Amino acid sequence: MKKNTGILLIGVIGLAILIWLGSTFYYAYKPKPQILQGQIGAREYSVSSKLAGRIDEVFVKKGDKVKKGELIYTIKSPEIEAKLAQAQAGYEAAKAISDETHKGAREETIISARDLYRSAKAMADLAEKTYQRIQELYDGGVASLQKRDEAFAAYKSAKYNENTAYQQYKIAMDGARAETKKALTEKQKAAAGQVSEVKAYAQDIQAYSPIDGEVSNVLLYKGELSPSGFPVVLVIDMKEAYLKLSIPESYLEDFEEGKIFQAYIPALKKDIDFKVNYVSVMGDFATWKATSSTKGYDMRSFEIEAKPVQEIKGLRVGMSVLVRLH
Repeated sequence: MKKNTGILLIGVIGLAILIWLGSTFYYAYKPKPQILQGQIGAREYSVSSKLAGRIDEVFVKKGDKVKKGELIYTIKSPEIEAKLAQAQAGYEAAKAISDETHKGAREETIISARDLYRSAKAMADLAEKTYQRIQELYDGGVASLQKRDEAFAAYKSAKYNENTAYQQYKIAMDGARAETKKALTEKQKAAAGQVSEVKAYAQDIQAYSPIDGEVSNVLLYKGELSPSGFPVVLVIDMKEAYLKLSIPESYLEDFEEGKIFQAYIPALKKDIDFKVNYVSVMGDFATWKATSSTKGYDMRSFEIEAKPVQEIKGLRVGMSVLVRLH
């Protein structure tokens, strides 16, 4: 009886050893799932200005939550103020000339031109009558030919003076030509356009947030010189967060555009569903190779972007994301 019990015990121990060895070899040589690591990113917006100048004040700092349309920073630019004053002065000058041209000559100018014309006309009438009398005397043999020619020349000169005075009087009455008025009107419009352009630039001394988001970086501070279009402040939109991940081409069919997969975020200690919204057109050579040289070959990896299916509380840019490939 004791002998049978000993044999049974040895058999049980042997079986346990065999099971242990089998399980050890099984787990040792069992293909392990590959785990890929990605990173959370988000759409980033630059807050900048078309206007170059020194930063006057920055109203935000890293980590601040901002609303769309909130004032982020201001620029001090004496140059734009001088240009605005210059443009406004140019507009006022053009407007004054245009108004004067459209109104016509002053009343005093018109009266003066009228009097000059009347005077010239009276002289022309007198010269004409004088010429007619000299002509009659010449015809009667009393006056010489020289006298008649002198009277005729004085008459013609007086008529020319009368015509010139009349034209000056007519110009004073009619004002500038239509072409001149139109040209001055267009100059006034051009000057007004310059004022509007400078004012548009002047409005850019204040820079506002384009979105509801969070300040991720402040690149320039008060007193520093900001070039035109330089991103002084960066704002990220966590509502546009996404996962960026490199996928071996052998698994690419599991991450086609529109597919949903699960990934683990260690910082949040939870599994999250992501939906693929972009797959890169061209892949890059991967840095790894298959372990079996007889079956392996260099693999390409493709970058994908995937957005969380639902909004994730506490998600931050830069968080690691683990994806298990089966």
